[in-house]
Order: sequence, then structure tokens, then C-alpha cells
Amino acid sequence: MKCFAILCLALLFPASAAARTAAPEVRILDDAFVPRTLMVQPGESVAFVNDDDDAHTVTANDGSFDSKGLDSHGVWRHAFPKSGTYAYFCQLHPFMKGTIVVKAARP
Repeated sequence: MKCFAILCLALLFPASAAARTAAPEVRILDDAFVPRTLMVQPGESVAFVNDDDDAHTVTANDGSFDSKGLDSHGVWRHAFPKSGTYAYFCQLHPFMKGTIVVKAARP
């Protein structure tokens, strides 16, 4: 029984560690940002991955960041150093909208 418990813990902890260390990302698929809203920590970089057949942009509503054209299978990364809410859209398809929420974790 003890070996079973150790095996279960060994299987759980690597998965948890991987989930915590996975870089945040937004996928572009079927003319949508997925997830539409993503929460990250201050200083984290978000990878925007274009899994769509069309080119897209990741453009801040306030103009503070812009990926320019992001072709199919392209990846663009952007760091969010400060807490806040960052709304963005695709300039080529303005109906595509997303939000990055940057908030420090509570201790």
C-alpha cells in the first residue's frame, strides 16, 4: 500500500510542476483568441500562437503593443511587466477580441 501511495505522489507532483511552469499562451484558432481572457503574473511573457489558416495580429486597444502580421504557425511573445487589464484585437479581423489580466498572486 505504501508503494502505491508513493507512486501516486510521484505521478501527481511532476504534472503539477509542469502545469505551474508552462509558459502562458493564447492560441489563435477559427478566427478567435483562445482563451479569450488569460490571467498572468507581472513580468510573464505570453506566447500568441497562430493555429489558423489566415494571418492575424495581436494589437492592444491602446496601441501599447502590436505583433504586426502573424502568419499561420507563427508565434509572437509579449511580456506584461505591470499589473492591469490589457484588451487587444486583430486589426485584420476586428471582431476578434481578447484580454490579458496581469495580477500578482496572493501569498
